[in-house]
Amino acid sequence: MRGLAVAARGLGVKGPRGWAFRGVACAAEPGSLIAVEGPSGTGRTSLLLALTGRMRVTEGTAVVGDARLPRQLAAVRRVSALAHVAGVTDLDPALTVGEHLRERALLHHRFGDSLRGLLRPRAERAREARLRIDAALDAVGFDRAALPKGSRTAVRDLERLEALRLSLALALIGRPRLLGVDDTDLKLSDAERAEVWALLRSVAEAGTTVVAVCSEAPEGAVVVSTAPGPGSAGQDAGHDEEKEAVDALAAARRA
Repeated sequence: MRGLAVAARGLGVKGPRGWAFRGVACAAEPGSLIAVEGPSGTGRTSLLLALTGRMRVTEGTAVVGDARLPRQLAAVRRVSALAHVAGVTDLDPALTVGEHLRERALLHHRFGDSLRGLLRPRAERAREARLRIDAALDAVGFDRAALPKGSRTAVRDLERLEALRLSLALALIGRPRLLGVDDTDLKLSDAERAEVWALLRSVAEAGTTVVAVCSEAPEGAVVVSTAPGPGSAGQDAGHDEEKEAVDALAAARRA
């Protein structure tokens, strides 16, 4: 599996309350770690959803792999996955870690496999599901044995960093070529942020292009800023975080 190259030119999304972001440009090679940096309320989540094919852009163009946006949203969605996006990929606090993993593997089997894959013997499909789950957990360093009740640990009992790792693992079960992660460094200590960035860098180095929303980009990442600047006069400066989340969620659901 090889990650996708991502390039954008003059990209912008306008919603009912004005421009979420505008004039964004970027260029990243396959397997890059792309940091979408900016203050809350500057369209970071909207840009993440746009680059992963979940939100239609208003102006500008982007190329994700062989697909062009805004025309080929479905093609980008098929090869991308989201993690840690509030209102879109929320974990169910009442379910256990094992239940989340089995549910995601089942969804991938039903909707992600080819017809040929669906016709394989049940034992073979179950073995493939276990392999996918184990590979995803290994990729994000999530150790079920270290949890208080192992796979039977409820999500509500996970630490914040553990929940983030689980969300990432669930996204990776489908073996996406592009992974979008929201609020990467939200409410984490400096040590935890360094740990998360090291993790996302390892995912990128393994071949999956990563687009991660953050307040401060790590060293060495391809940085895409949504902060208002001299060329962003059309952006709605009053577009606060709550309004952005509502608009982005509505657009993601429509997509």
